[in-house]
Amino acid sequence: MTFDYGIGHLTVDKVIGLANGTLKGVMNKQAIDKVNACRKMVEKMAGSNKAVYGINTGFGPLCDVQITPAETSKLQENLLITHAVGVGNPISPNLSKIMMICKVHALCQGYSGIRLEVIERILFFINNDLLPVVPKQGSVGASGDLAPLSHLFLPLIGEGEFWAGGEIVSAKQVLSKHSLTPIQLAAKEGLALINGTQFILAHTITGLKKMEYLLDLADVAGAMSIEGYQGSASPFKEALHKIRPFKGSMEVAARMRMLFDNSQNLAAHEDCARVQDPYSMRCIPQVHGASRNAYDHLNELAEIEMNSVTDNPIILSDTEAISGGNFHGQPLAMALDYTSIAASELGNISDRRSYLLIEGKFGLPRLLTSAGGLNSGFMIPQYTTAALVSENKSLCFPPSADSIPTSLGQEDHVSMGSISGRKFNQILGNLEKILAIELMYAAQAMEFRRPNTFSTLIEKNIKIIRAKVAKLEEDRLLKDDINAIIAMVSNQTIIVK
Repeated sequence: MTFDYGIGHLTVDKVIGLANGTLKGVMNKQAIDKVNACRKMVEKMAGSNKAVYGINTGFGPLCDVQITPAETSKLQENLLITHAVGVGNPISPNLSKIMMICKVHALCQGYSGIRLEVIERILFFINNDLLPVVPKQGSVGASGDLAPLSHLFLPLIGEGEFWAGGEIVSAKQVLSKHSLTPIQLAAKEGLALINGTQFILAHTITGLKKMEYLLDLADVAGAMSIEGYQGSASPFKEALHKIRPFKGSMEVAARMRMLFDNSQNLAAHEDCARVQDPYSMRCIPQVHGASRNAYDHLNELAEIEMNSVTDNPIILSDTEAISGGNFHGQPLAMALDYTSIAASELGNISDRRSYLLIEGKFGLPRLLTSAGGLNSGFMIPQYTTAALVSENKSLCFPPSADSIPTSLGQEDHVSMGSISGRKFNQILGNLEKILAIELMYAAQAMEFRRPNTFSTLIEKNIKIIRAKVAKLEEDRLLKDDINAIIAMVSNQTIIVK
């Protein structure tokens, strides 16, 4: 299957497919014609006496300094070199690849004025897994992700570094190996490459893909905890949610009904004396559903962004180049911060359910062990979830609420969306671990409800967990058990649908 850069409509799944090779990106004639037509407009403006920002002028606070045609190439090269000031550990090679994919799609829409040969070189990098090394820190999220994008495209001019397996190799060495010569950038091209939100966007895409699964997994973990606790299924009845019909709540309630379908265990205590369960169990549709609503909103915005043009200036004709603010990361930054809270809350409520399972109520032994005293059972893993939940709460401070002026005040309001994107993925990484521990607790709790049976999906998941993690009879080293279930979560082995 193929995807037409600049013409087709990107989604999260298509970007992931382009990155992992299940979808091949191509430029068709329509995109090529658009790119070439826009390039001719830039060349006309570059040769005129009229000052046009980024084409024949300096950048940022130097926008009032006009550049001669002879100096144009050096100006564009200097732009990449001077803006490549990122610090810290590199992002993953996969994130670098997603950044290039999103940038190519934007450039191919024919508003950036870049030459076809530059785009073709980037496509060569993508198709041959030549993935530049990009430090994770240094972007303020406007004028786009300047530092990360500069590092991403330094190899075009023979500078910077590539990944080679797990090693870092100079761009000069890799280009030589592939018989490629560095590209000499022309007017507007450096600016087109480094203006944009592709660093923020790549983190958003990877986070959304991970969160999509974790939302479903949180429902499964919650259902398994309710089964172990022998809680009530009545809070998930459709009639209740129809009279407060938030999309997320309706979806989660329906999923919970599916997860309890034909559960002998829940049917066995329908007439018990308990009036209601704690909030972390009976409010799952409202809490998980709110997180789904946030996810849906971010996904909608990300899809708009990945099909947009976010560099500057935008070329509309051979006489009009608009210097606007499409590079500003605020639309994603604010939603990333909101969705980070949503992801954090999935962990917060999961920890509460784990705690309920070790309290020793409603037929469950304290700490989920029948031999308490000599054995601590499952006392301590909840300390870990508490620590992870607290860490996630500390990561929920919204970077988008902060702005520090840069560029001598020319860029006096910035989004800090790059930090929002990185923190979003940190929170999701912690959430994987929190849910893994809840799954371990719930599987143990359900052992005390046998011989009752559970829904088909839950029974399958118990078998998946028990294939790696045995029921706890007496104390043992739990580190390996926890890591085994974390791997199941990370590899999406647990069945969610």
